[in-house]
Amino acid sequence: MGTRTQARRRASRRARLRRTVAAVVAIALIGGGVTVFALLRGSSAGPVAENSPTPVATSTPTPTPTPLTAAQRLLSTSADPKACAISFAGDGIALDPQLQTQDTRYAALPLPRSDGRVFAGWYATDADAAALTLPARINGADLVACTGRQKTLYGAWTTPEKNAAEDAGIPILMYHQFTRNPEGEDSWLRANYTYIGDFDAQMAYIQQSGFYLPTWDEVSAFIDGALFLPRHSVIITDDDADTTWLEQAAPVVDGRNLLTTSFVITSARTEGPPNRFVQQRSHTHDMHRAGANGKGRMVNEDADTIAADLKQSAKILGAKEVVAYPFGHYNDTTKEGVRRAGFELGRTVEHGYVHVGTDKLALPVIRINYGMTVDDLKDAIG
Repeated sequence: MGTRTQARRRASRRARLRRTVAAVVAIALIGGGVTVFALLRGSSAGPVAENSPTPVATSTPTPTPTPLTAAQRLLSTSADPKACAISFAGDGIALDPQLQTQDTRYAALPLPRSDGRVFAGWYATDADAAALTLPARINGADLVACTGRQKTLYGAWTTPEKNAAEDAGIPILMYHQFTRNPEGEDSWLRANYTYIGDFDAQMAYIQQSGFYLPTWDEVSAFIDGALFLPRHSVIITDDDADTTWLEQAAPVVDGRNLLTTSFVITSARTEGPPNRFVQQRSHTHDMHRAGANGKGRMVNEDADTIAADLKQSAKILGAKEVVAYPFGHYNDTTKEGVRRAGFELGRTVEHGYVHVGTDKLALPVIRINYGMTVDDLKDAIG
């Protein structure tokens, strides 16, 4: 083979090699170059080598907020700085929190029921609930006080046997008018008047002796055997909302923080309670006068008429629960009217104490007459 022929072949091989290399480079530029170009467009960090690992995008995770408690969710619905979320704890108790208002009395605290057990009230601490510590028991006679707009109440239970052994008889005290005259009033209503000095001394005894002051819903549950009330309990009431009650006696119970029920004749008086420790309940709207037979209208009218009167009274007062029968007059028709009006309790003027099983529409009372002293009160309520 000639020298020229060999030279042409070597040149041809070199040309094919150059074309192969060019093709490989072109393929690399088409594939890897596009990737490099795309990375460079999305970054300001400068050129990236074609054989460097592709960067992985990272982000800082958003912290998961701590879920609000049920009490916190309830508080979020109120802008009132005095709002307080009350939570409930205790064996077998699963209740939603309640929104209450600080510096006012507790309103409508729940009274749980459980077969085979008797609810023994709400307490300030778990230890108080376990010991049934009476001074620490909380109900609608107490003012709401919270820390950080929240508070937990602890429920307690006792047995039906222990409740029966307590054998509590709850006295309902019945006052009427008041006088600043130690000698009393010289009129046919003389017995109705309590000397205000005696009243203050009696209220001081109740306050200082640490009596428990049940609410009317507690009385109802107690009668059912579903709520434990201690023997050391008393209910204070006034009939008629007389001017002497408002001016003389109401300030006394307010100053001593003693829950008192004022039975109001709403056709005669429609203003609200005189202070936060007086709750108003019905003495009927317009039944406190004689009917055809000389007795009160509550035993002269039919059940529907009685119910209509009581509904009018309840509308004005914003509460039902209990009615005090004018003159203490009542019969079966009266009771039916009370039931139709949606009331649960009826208070008479008959002497006695409220026990488990007492007729809810015939609650007895301890009448306070003129001249009764603190010692007389002690004899009556213990």
